Amino acid sequence: MTPAIDAHVRLDTHPTHPSAVTAVLTGTQARVAAMALEAADWSVAATNVLVLARIDHEEPYWANDAATQLRADGITVEITPRLQKTIDEDWAWAEHPMPWLTRSEIREVSNQAQKIHDDIRRGHLLIHAHADDGETTFAVGTYLHTGKSVYLRGEDHTRQVADTFDSPAQALLAFEKAHGTDMHPGPAPLTPTELAACKLRTTSDLGATKPLPRPEMETVPVYLADTGDHDALLDTFLTTHGEFERWRTWSDDTTHAIHESQTLRIERIHETPAHETAWTVAAYETPVSDRMWHLTATGATPAPVLQDLLIHLADADGWDTAIDTPVDDRTVAAATQPLSDAGWKHTVDGRWIRWTSPDGAAGVQFEAFTAQHPSQNLVTWTIWAGPGPDRATWTITASLHTPSSLLTGLSETLAHQTCMHEVQPGREHRTRLANSAPAAPAATASRPSSRSR
Repeated sequence: MTPAIDAHVRLDTHPTHPSAVTAVLTGTQARVAAMALEAADWSVAATNVLVLARIDHEEPYWANDAATQLRADGITVEITPRLQKTIDEDWAWAEHPMPWLTRSEIREVSNQAQKIHDDIRRGHLLIHAHADDGETTFAVGTYLHTGKSVYLRGEDHTRQVADTFDSPAQALLAFEKAHGTDMHPGPAPLTPTELAACKLRTTSDLGATKPLPRPEMETVPVYLADTGDHDALLDTFLTTHGEFERWRTWSDDTTHAIHESQTLRIERIHETPAHETAWTVAAYETPVSDRMWHLTATGATPAPVLQDLLIHLADADGWDTAIDTPVDDRTVAAATQPLSDAGWKHTVDGRWIRWTSPDGAAGVQFEAFTAQHPSQNLVTWTIWAGPGPDRATWTITASLHTPSSLLTGLSETLAHQTCMHEVQPGREHRTRLANSAPAAPAATASRPSSRSR
């Protein structure tokens, strides 16, 4: 087991830059965390304050990746709700010149462009000359540690190595032949994106004289809790419950947790938009039988709710239910008794029976019509937070034969559990990167014959 390190890292969005991320370090071993972050290309902005500023505007993704690595090393990491929201946000580059690429493939291209930028600014890649054809920028340079020369096309997040040469002489001759009078010595002027990133790396006004204030906290019902780190939640669950075996798909976008009995399976889809299904739980009578019941949860489901759900699933009796067990008024009443005891409003609206929290911000719905068709294994229960089940911030759905004990446990969590939540100031206007980033240069690269993973 990795020993705990007396270091706490608080990750937050940068106060002035739309995508950069700050890290504030505390603890007697804060230097250990600082070294780990510096190795991951974070820059020191002040004493125990680091900043991640990239030209590909993928800082939230890489900050989340750094958080995973730090936790694996035994360092405590806190991600503020506003940064977590940005991490979970599904966005796309406006007018990206390679629209055939998937989101993950676009990130790979951007990361390669980031590495080229970093190699140039660190002096590893010496640029001999550049040219501008009115649409994009070209350059030729040599890696000093290998002697390999490269021909670069594009700028910012779309810059790529278009060709390689064995010597600077060969590269310069080819570059001069291609660009002639448009050729200029040395590197091209920095783009606005590069200038902004460089400024963030070299400024020291984030906390050298005044520390970042600690957030004001408030107590809220659990259904209003923060989304938290779902991947860390699953990692902890699998670490503490050896009866579940982890299996991750070849594409690395899905993790399966399978019980040793092979009759309970948990699927976690990573990098899922907040409103889409991120978790699916399915139970079977035997390893080869049809599903007895299933349950899903969306990407924005609060971490405490999921944690309690996993705790109930860890109980071997929590999913063992007979498919022919009748679901009647008594079963429904037992599953929702904690809600009734807590004063949740009970209404009947045609085919739907609902329980709504006193503040109107959450609810539980039972659909009587689907309950009349048990053989179809349809969604019968819906738990949500938000204006309603059709406009929910997050939802959990469950089929008819989901164990009453599991539903009762979720009801108790919703009715009685509270947690601490960071007080959010008035909603601030924040333009997403797709609108604020500089327009991508015109596409000049040819479409690849196959996509890389």
